[in-house]
Amino acid sequence: MSSFRQTVGTLTGLLLASSIPLLHAQVPAGNQINQAVPAGANQVANQAAATPQLPFPALTPQQQQEIDQHLLQWQARSQGTKTLETKYVRWHFDQQKAAAGVPAHRAEGQIKYSSPDKGLFRDDSIVFYTGMKEQKPQFAGDKNRPGDYWVCNGREVVQYDRGKQKCTVLTLPAEMQGTQIFNSPLPFVFNLDAAQIKQRFWVRSLPSPKPNTILIEAWPRKQNDRAQYKLVQVALNPNYDIEALIIYAPNFNVRTAQNYDQYEFSKPKRNSITAGLRQNWLGNFIPQQPPKGWEVVRENFAGPPQVAGQPPAQQPIR
Repeated sequence: MSSFRQTVGTLTGLLLASSIPLLHAQVPAGNQINQAVPAGANQVANQAAATPQLPFPALTPQQQQEIDQHLLQWQARSQGTKTLETKYVRWHFDQQKAAAGVPAHRAEGQIKYSSPDKGLFRDDSIVFYTGMKEQKPQFAGDKNRPGDYWVCNGREVVQYDRGKQKCTVLTLPAEMQGTQIFNSPLPFVFNLDAAQIKQRFWVRSLPSPKPNTILIEAWPRKQNDRAQYKLVQVALNPNYDIEALIIYAPNFNVRTAQNYDQYEFSKPKRNSITAGLRQNWLGNFIPQQPPKGWEVVRENFAGPPQVAGQPPAQQPIR
């Protein structure tokens, strides 16, 4: 889930999305997250996502009305956002790289957004799992892996590979420029559209184990989206602002493949006075030129990968 195109696609929606974990993940000391398991959540997370079928029981009229109201309130809040800044902590879980429940890496960083089409996502620090010592997971930095960093200036998405001092500039097709950039492939976006959400996702609300939190679950309907992730869980505070987010890998399985990315957000600033001075503020996070001496590679943005006919590997829980 950590390739550049997947990062660009899935994280365009993070500024207005959030979640509560399904799993009791073990994170480094001092970074414990308030976690709980909604009834039936593990079973739901293992339902087949390879075919276009409703992955949970059909909603009652009352349940449909509830989720519709949440989406409309979320839409109203998000479409009023002109600028947004937030800090994040990201835990990446991968059983091939760390023990179950232990993050393969932990990153801290920041996100910035200016409507309609400019944004930044940058890891400012990152540590990787190195093994166990006295039954405790150990983590260390790696200068050759400084973490993700990309910006969108409305016409291009630019990846900064700080380890290799290399910029990859992806030119966006006309249909993805402007307000449409944040509609692919995860439209939990800065100008969220409730109708588009229901067209592309099966969506429902769940009982939240955390008071005053709105818990929403979304399963992608389309194959190109299902190739990116199996499901997304979002939690919104009563003001429909961000708290956290979990993106489950296409092959996620609670027993055999606990692969997912968990985000938590803090210190959000929406439509701040400083950011209102757009030109100066944009100059702080949208570089005009790549760093001097860096290699520059230019490509056309190819969009999310297509994996037609290739279902995720899964095994049902017994």
